[in-house]
Amino acid sequence: MLARFSRALLVAAGLAGLGGTAMAQSAPPVKIGFSIAKTGLFAAAAPSQLTAYELWRDQVNAKGGLDVGGTKRRIEFVQYDDQSDPSQAVRIYEKLANDDKVDLLLAPWGTPHHFALAGVLERLKFPMVGNSAASSQLRDIKPGYIWFPTSAIPDRMATELATMMKGQGVKTAAVTGVQLPFSIEIRKFLMPALEKAGIKVVVSQEYPPDAKDLTAVLTQVRNAKPDAILSLSYPNDSVGFMTQAKELGVSAPFQFVLVGPTIDFFPKMFGPAADGLITIGHWSPHQKAWPRAKPFFDAYVAKFNARPDYLDTALAYMSCEILEQAVAKSGLDREKLRAAIAGGTFDTINGPVKFDGVQNAITPTAFLQIQKGEFHLVWPKTVATSDFQPRK
Repeated sequence: MLARFSRALLVAAGLAGLGGTAMAQSAPPVKIGFSIAKTGLFAAAAPSQLTAYELWRDQVNAKGGLDVGGTKRRIEFVQYDDQSDPSQAVRIYEKLANDDKVDLLLAPWGTPHHFALAGVLERLKFPMVGNSAASSQLRDIKPGYIWFPTSAIPDRMATELATMMKGQGVKTAAVTGVQLPFSIEIRKFLMPALEKAGIKVVVSQEYPPDAKDLTAVLTQVRNAKPDAILSLSYPNDSVGFMTQAKELGVSAPFQFVLVGPTIDFFPKMFGPAADGLITIGHWSPHQKAWPRAKPFFDAYVAKFNARPDYLDTALAYMSCEILEQAVAKSGLDREKLRAAIAGGTFDTINGPVKFDGVQNAITPTAFLQIQKGEFHLVWPKTVATSDFQPRK
C-alpha cells in the first residue's frame, strides 16, 4: 500500500513537472511588429537594423523565449516594407496595433520615421524604444511612449567634433554634405561650433541626394588643402565621395564621414584607403568596461559572417535589450511597460542606459576611427579604446 502511494506521488510530481513544461511550450508566441525600409532611399542602410532584430530574436528563442511575467514565450515578428516613406510607416504601425494585434513594437529605420510615429504611439498608448534616430528636435517630443538610446545628437555631436578637431591642431576645414535632414541639422550646429573653436571653413558645399558626380565639389576641396575634410553624407553618397576623392587624390590628416563607414561593406570596399576615417558611433567591442559588447560582436559575426554596423546595429540591439529587460519586469501591459522603460536602468552592449525624458542620460557622444581595418573609439577619452591617428 505504502509502495503504491509512493509511486502515485512520484507520478503526480512527474505530471506536475511535465505540466509546467507543457504550459511554457503551449504559451502563445509574443508578436512583435515593425516596419523596415526594404526599398527606397534608406534600403541600403536599413539591413543593419534588421540583422540586430533577427539576432536578438534568435538568441531569446534559443533560451526558451521572452520572459513575460515569469513565463517564457517565443518571439514571432510581424514586419512590412515601409518603402523608406514615413507616411507609409504610420499606416503600418496603425495596422500592427489595430489589425495585427501585436504585443510589442520595434522601431523603423531613420529619424523622419521616428518623428512621424511619435504622435501615433501617443494616441495608441503603445510604448516603443527607438534606435536609428538622431536629432536635437527629439528633445521637443513629449515624454510618454517613445525613447531614444542614441547619444549621437547633432548639437552635442557638433560641439564634441569641433573640440576634438581643435585638440588635434586643425586650423582649416572643408565641409561638404548631402541635403538630407540629419546632414542639414548637423551642419546647422557644426558651422558655429567650428568658428567658436577657431577653425576656418575654407570650403562649404551641399549637394542633392541623387548627386552622382561630386568632381566639382571635391576639386574645390583639393585646391583648398584643408587640415580637415568633413563629409556630412549618407551611405550611398559616402561611397561616391570616397571613391571619387581617391581618384582625385583628395585627403586630409583629419577626415570625417558621417554615415556609412560603420557598415561592414564600407571598410571591405575601400580597404586600407578607409584607415584613419572618423565617423559617428558610441559603441565598440573593444571597450572592456562593457562586458556584453564582445559577446554580441562575436555572435553577430558567427551568424552573419560580417561585422555589425557599429552605430545602427548596436543601437537596434540596445533597443531590444531594453525592451527585453522591461518586459521581464512589467509583462505586456502597456502602461506598466511604459513605466518600466521610463524609470529603469538597463544593462546593454553599450553599458548602462537610463532615460531622462526621451533621451539617453548616460552614454556619451563619441566618435570612432578606422585603424588597420578595426573600429576604435577615439573620443572622448573616458571611453576611448585607442588614441586618434592622423590620416596618412
